[in-house]
Amino acid sequence: MKIRSVFSTNDLDSARAAMDAALQAGIPDDDIALVAREDIEHDQIPDHLMTGCTDFYPAAVRGMACAGGTGVVLGLVAAAIPPLGVTLTGAGAMALAAAAIGGWTGALVGSEVPDVVHRRFKGEIDSGHILVVIDGDRELLSIAEPAIEEAGAIHLPFRAHTMLT
Repeated sequence: MKIRSVFSTNDLDSARAAMDAALQAGIPDDDIALVAREDIEHDQIPDHLMTGCTDFYPAAVRGMACAGGTGVVLGLVAAAIPPLGVTLTGAGAMALAAAAIGGWTGALVGSEVPDVVHRRFKGEIDSGHILVVIDGDRELLSIAEPAIEEAGAIHLPFRAHTMLT
């Protein structure tokens, strides 16, 4: 499972130096992203290096998991009450329907909520710093993080599994 690590740089040149250090340490290009103030992102950062700025996918997954679990419980309760006439297949259908509705609802809500990096480091971003976001396993990050810091980036207090970030 990959872990997300975040670094702060003062300008685009420093961010590029940090990215080069990460690449030389073995971090794949797809696991490196930049986060910056909107005017900086649009003017100076190529699209393939920007992260999504909303919580869309993680919120959809959380919505599917929570609503699907609720659907399973309600479906089994309904199946246990004979007068309702719900079979186990019906209970499964209830769980799938609940998961779909929960995923859709979560995605809609998440599309309006900033992602965790944007929320946590809003002050850094608003002050004009460019964040370098690195994803990797523990071993790879233990090699890459010191190299990125040597390139001039400041390691910010953030480590999270990438599954829900």
